[in-house]
Amino acid sequence: MKILISRIFFKLTGWTTKGGVPPEIRKCVLVAAPHTSNWDFFYCMCALYLMKVNVKFLAKKSLFNFPLGLIMYPTGGIPVDRTKNTNMVETMVKMFAERDDFVLMIPAEGTRGKVKEWKSGFYHTAVQSGVPIMMGYLDYKFKVAGIENVFYPSGDFEADLPKIKAYYKGIHAKHPELASV
Repeated sequence: MKILISRIFFKLTGWTTKGGVPPEIRKCVLVAAPHTSNWDFFYCMCALYLMKVNVKFLAKKSLFNFPLGLIMYPTGGIPVDRTKNTNMVETMVKMFAERDDFVLMIPAEGTRGKVKEWKSGFYHTAVQSGVPIMMGYLDYKFKVAGIENVFYPSGDFEADLPKIKAYYKGIHAKHPELASV
């Protein structure tokens, strides 16, 4: 049913998908960027259903209260309490260790608003888990939702981050003035 609804929605809105997670990659961190709108969630989930990617994602804990919790949990949401200083990287690394197949989507910006720097948790999670990073995007100008470019982090965040961000240079956010690439 989710695939049918997604197919109809993309057909009516003119959106398409591109790429996906290669079948030989059973575990990865899926970077979601740029993230500038609440619409990103809906388009992203539709695209993931169409690409048959079973994803888990992090979101602020308050989104899991009733009634949104009825959507967040079944779509793969993992609540994060941002008021507490928890070691999220350690928690995510443990999640990878406990599963044979695991795609974890993390918005590198950490929020829909403009930020000066990307969060580093997605990167450190991938390095410590020994998994690649996949680039996920929504290009609102061309109406394309994609997952491409397998990136194997070197362990040097300062050297790798510009390479990761460079991938997103031509991607058009819903609200470009809020994009942090």
